[in-house]
Amino acid sequence: MRRRDLPAGAGMLFAAMAGLGRDARAQGDYPNRPVRFIVPGPAGGAGDVLGRLVMERYGTLFNQPFPIENRAGAGTNIGMTVLARSAPDGYTLGLSSIASNAVNRWIYRNMPFDPVRDFAQVGMIAVVPNLVVIPNSIPANNVREFIAWARGKAVSYGSVGAGSSQHLAGAQFSQASGVDLTHIAYTSSGSMNTDLMEGRTQMLFQSISAVTELVRGGRLKAIAVTGPDRVQAFPEVPTFREQGLDIVSMGWFGVQAPAGTPEPVIAKLAENLTRILREPDMQARILQGGAVPMIATPAETVAFMAAETERWRPVIAATGLTVD
Repeated sequence: MRRRDLPAGAGMLFAAMAGLGRDARAQGDYPNRPVRFIVPGPAGGAGDVLGRLVMERYGTLFNQPFPIENRAGAGTNIGMTVLARSAPDGYTLGLSSIASNAVNRWIYRNMPFDPVRDFAQVGMIAVVPNLVVIPNSIPANNVREFIAWARGKAVSYGSVGAGSSQHLAGAQFSQASGVDLTHIAYTSSGSMNTDLMEGRTQMLFQSISAVTELVRGGRLKAIAVTGPDRVQAFPEVPTFREQGLDIVSMGWFGVQAPAGTPEPVIAKLAENLTRILREPDMQARILQGGAVPMIATPAETVAFMAAETERWRPVIAATGLTVD
C-alpha cells in the first residue's frame, strides 16, 4: 500500500508507533554509559550518604557507574538548577529533598527552577529525622533543661542552609519553646560540628549519620530526636513529643530527573529503586544511619511532595525568612 493510499490519521499513528519503538529501545539499552547523580549539598551530609548508597547499587544492577557530583550552595538551588537544565535523556539524575522540592519556593523570591514542572520524580529513598545535639559545656541533659538554660541568652544553631530540614527543625523549636534562636548557614557539616563542639554555636539539629561518632565518643550530647519515633541508631534518645514539645520535623530524600525524561527510563529507574530499597542489607544500612527507608512510586512521590510543600508553608511564613 502506498503512503498516499493510507486512511486519514494513519501517518500520525505510524509516527506514534515509531516513537514508542524508540522509547522501548531507549529503555532496553539504558543505561549504556555513565549516569551522573547531582547532590545539591555537601559531601558527608545525610542526602549525600543516602544518594551514594543507592547510586552504588544502581551501578551494580545496571553495570554502569553512577558517579556523584556535589553541587552545594544556595539551599540546594545551585545543584538543582544544573539538574533542571540538563538534557532529559536519563543520564543526569539528582537528589530531591525537602528544601529543593517543598520549601524553597516559600523562601526564595526568585527561584531559578520550578520544583514541580522542571523535574520528573523517580521515587523516594528515605525520611530522615535529625538528632538534637549540644556541646558538653552546656549544663543540660534533656530538652527541658536546655530550654531553662537557654532562656534570656544569645543562642545560635547551624544548618546546611535555609530551607533544610535542620533549619526548619530549629524554627519549629524556637516557636514551640520560646527560645530565641539565631540561624547560621554552613557549607559543610564538618565545620558546623566543629563550631558546636567549640561553643561558637549552642545547638544543632543534625543528620544522625553526621554526628553518630561524635555522640558515641562523648564529644557532643544528644538530647532529642526530631521524628515521631525513636531511632534505631540511638534508641536511648527520646523524641521531642516524649519531652513535652509537639514537634515532628524530618528531612527526606529521593531520586529525580529533568522533566521530559522518557517515561520508560523513569519506569526502569523506579522499578529498580523499589528493588534496591526492599533489599534487607540496604534497609539495614539506611536504618543504621538514622534514616527510615521510604518506598513510593513516581505518582506517590509527587503527591507526597505536594503535601509537604503545603505543610511547611505556615512554618516558613512564621519565621519571616525570605532570600532574594
